[in-house]
Amino acid sequence: MLTSDFNYHLPPELIAQTPAEPRDSSRLLIVDRKTGTLLHKRFFDLGEFLQAGDLLVLNETKVFKARLHARLENPSSLIEIFLLRPTHDNWIALAKPGRKLKPGTVLQFEDGQKATIKEKRGDGTIVIDFKKSTEAIFSWVESIGKVPLPPYIDPQLGTRHSEIGTIYQTVYAKHSGSVAAPTAGFHFTKELIEKLKSQGVNFATITLHVGLGTFRPIKTDKIEDHVMHEEWIDVPDSTRAAIRATRARGGRVIAVGTTTVRALESGINQGFTNIFITPGYEFKIVDALITNFHLPKSTLLVLVSALAGRDLILKAYAEAIEKNYRFYSFGDAMLIQ
Repeated sequence: MLTSDFNYHLPPELIAQTPAEPRDSSRLLIVDRKTGTLLHKRFFDLGEFLQAGDLLVLNETKVFKARLHARLENPSSLIEIFLLRPTHDNWIALAKPGRKLKPGTVLQFEDGQKATIKEKRGDGTIVIDFKKSTEAIFSWVESIGKVPLPPYIDPQLGTRHSEIGTIYQTVYAKHSGSVAAPTAGFHFTKELIEKLKSQGVNFATITLHVGLGTFRPIKTDKIEDHVMHEEWIDVPDSTRAAIRATRARGGRVIAVGTTTVRALESGINQGFTNIFITPGYEFKIVDALITNFHLPKSTLLVLVSALAGRDLILKAYAEAIEKNYRFYSFGDAMLIQ
């Protein structure tokens, strides 16, 4: 299929720059795959569309403060370091500017912490050795790093808002490792989760650590030629068991976010996945999806089109734009069922 088939025009003023407050007051577009009808609600109305015995699967990943600033010991110039993920107690990262960096270069961070560049890789990333454990670095960046915000969010938001580390996080985030949030989960409050549980809705969890590739547009003319990025997933045995039990009693498996879809449909318990879900894909696990509104020509827009059909998705997006829905990470949500 042509990448241009997944394009649409979004007025820039509809790109949400701040989250809804409270979280579950965001708008919710119900997309019925069978009838093609669209219904406009609020996220706190979600329970009206769920049944006792349904299973909501959440991504418990946690965004860590991946943006750091360092200086070269010689010459003394400022470098931005963007940590991507750990690898064998080293870290894969991006550096800007990176042209002066080479293996053996020593970086000095604002608090005196030093690290050494071990490798410059062909994809433009570098490998950094902090001489500390992964757990120690996750703890350290919380005190010195900055929250990585999507490129379409005003970078000054983090400066203006002292609570950005909480805002750009789900209320159930647990496992550090993401450089971008699983934003479909932003709409849940602890109170809403308890309310849904009280009506018989069940919950299970996975972890998928979201990488920068989630923002990468498809640049090939055909979507089939796009090389999908890898992300690390963990689908615990307890979640597999909950899915089997849900199937046995006739309930639905509802993924909260495209990251959860990718984790569940990958068919592995733990490891890296580069699954690219495109129209024509036969879903094996997921029956319904809660998701935000995605960028044009993105792999995420292709994924939701695989579930609901491209024409219905573009119809839903057009109506959402007409009704001034808020788009992207801090924007409104849709339930595709």
